[in-house]
Amino acid sequence: MVLLSGGMDSCVCATLAARDHEAAAVHVSYGQRTEEREKRSFEGICDRLGIRDRLLVRNEALRAIGGSALTDSKIAVPETHEIGAGVPGGIPVTYVPFRNAHFLAVAVSWAEVLEAEKVYIGAVEPDSSGYPDCRPEYYRAFNEVVKAGTKEGTIRVVAPLIAMHKREIVTLGLELNAPFDLTWSCYQREDRACGVCDSCMLRLRAFRDAGAEDPIPYAEAAARLS
Repeated sequence: MVLLSGGMDSCVCATLAARDHEAAAVHVSYGQRTEEREKRSFEGICDRLGIRDRLLVRNEALRAIGGSALTDSKIAVPETHEIGAGVPGGIPVTYVPFRNAHFLAVAVSWAEVLEAEKVYIGAVEPDSSGYPDCRPEYYRAFNEVVKAGTKEGTIRVVAPLIAMHKREIVTLGLELNAPFDLTWSCYQREDRACGVCDSCMLRLRAFRDAGAEDPIPYAEAAARLS
């Protein structure tokens, strides 16, 4: 079982899962700005990797709760205009409150039905936006919940990329022939990636540091920055 958002990290995670197991993939839409584009990436990545068992779920709670620039149109997505710039300190407004718990609950439930042993998630701690639900201790704690709250107690949530830097993830993905051309990371556009939101900047910097070219289309101004 792999949680597949359609982004760069989840794509590499799905490539690992499909390489090592007969994988099934879950995608959760939650009213985010790039919802339709991410769904297209999910389907395309599954097709390329040969993942047949797929579950698409819509979570209405996160949009209703709000509190994030990804789900509330009244909160602007922050922009960073230098590729070499670090992510600002603190937890950014693009954090969706306790989002990964919602995603993991769906994946673990389906894993019980399919009798899957592992749930893969592409969470990353270094070079990330500082989201609290992307820390190793979060997944250690969540696995205790899964152990106590499932029938057999044997399902494990695994985050194989969690200690890796973004450039290392790009390098690994290139080695695995992960379909980066099908992925989408931008927080605010669905036609061409903006290149200036946190997610785009982290991605552009990762490809640059790995000595590789990012295969997705960027807005003209962002292309000049790269």
